[in-house]
Amino acid sequence: MPKSDLKRIDKMSDEDIDYSDIPPLTDEQLASMQPWREVLPALAHQKTRVTISLDADVIKWFKKSAQNTGSKSYQALMNAVLRQYIKSQKVPRQESRQRERHEEWSAVK
Repeated sequence: MPKSDLKRIDKMSDEDIDYSDIPPLTDEQLASMQPWREVLPALAHQKTRVTISLDADVIKWFKKSAQNTGSKSYQALMNAVLRQYIKSQKVPRQESRQRERHEEWSAVK
């Protein structure tokens, strides 16, 4: 939905919104509802909500980049960048551990 539509809809009052195509929930439906975390527990543990302070220019860059790339959100883009950083760090750490073990063995000999 274009942002212009969202702004227009946001200005509408509840009385101005047509809900006729959305049937009301029955008592049975309401009684059988469960929290989404119970229905989809695997998804509940995939994300962790955090509060973090970042520089305004960093947020601005990610928001603009997300718009330009068609990403879902700047937060998803930041998550992808952080994940890529983590992947890039795995190989050097493994090599570093191997080097440390080699040095330890050399010192023992």
